Amino acid sequence: MPVKLIAIDIDGTLLDSSSRLPENNRSVLHEAAGHGIDIVLVTGRSFHHTRELALQMPARTILILNNGSIVKDLSGATLASHSLPAETARYIVKETRSVREGAAAIFDRDDARQFLCERIDWTHPDRKPYFELHNAWITQVSSLATELTDDPLQLGFTGDVSSMRELAEVLSSLPRAAEYSHALTEYQLRNFSLLDVLSPGRSKGRTLAEWSTQRGLTPSEVMAVGDNLNDREMLEFAGIPVVMGNATPELKRPGWIQTDTNDEEGLAKAIIKYALKRN
Repeated sequence: MPVKLIAIDIDGTLLDSSSRLPENNRSVLHEAAGHGIDIVLVTGRSFHHTRELALQMPARTILILNNGSIVKDLSGATLASHSLPAETARYIVKETRSVREGAAAIFDRDDARQFLCERIDWTHPDRKPYFELHNAWITQVSSLATELTDDPLQLGFTGDVSSMRELAEVLSSLPRAAEYSHALTEYQLRNFSLLDVLSPGRSKGRTLAEWSTQRGLTPSEVMAVGDNLNDREMLEFAGIPVVMGNATPELKRPGWIQTDTNDEEGLAKAIIKYALKRN
């Protein structure tokens, strides 16, 4: 069955290791859209962090953001939203305080309170550039639990790989674990990890499945390309799952197609071969 939708992770997949968009990736996506194939960017990023890149995408590109918590079009109009209840978020913040450092609540806001952050380490080598780049959307607060009066899209935690895996285990063991889900994104070479807490059952894959159903598409008509742990569910959903050559080892499973790395235009090569069906 021909591919009618391509779901693409951004960091480590669409972008190269220097966070640049290779021209061949951009041109192949426009070619695919010209053949009537839907393009969907599926990312852990918020809209403001995706907006500039999205302007280089085909006109009808859809954005699944915040690991599936919200869906927008290129104008920023919200097409679907799945928030984490504020009361649940307060519970998580309080129950994890002894096993974490900072925490963030992320909202669908285009102002300084999009990210409410508790205990920001402005000197952290992996986070300092991010904090400085997105400073206009960040407000530091002394008590996140006190500030959580509205439903956030998600909670976010960062740290080294082992500490975030330990925190994920704690979250899974809490009495109210059925009230939320969580997604890990790991960068093993930097020993750095992000842990996002979402509404129950929410993931990139679930939101992609819902969007595909809304479009009248079956999994066999969907191709998904990713590189990290938070891409697992969307790869499991897609009839054509493609794993980047630079992907985390846990994703390189039998039966899933492996393409070249993000520095070798692996995304463009996969789309040409499996969606456009040309050499």
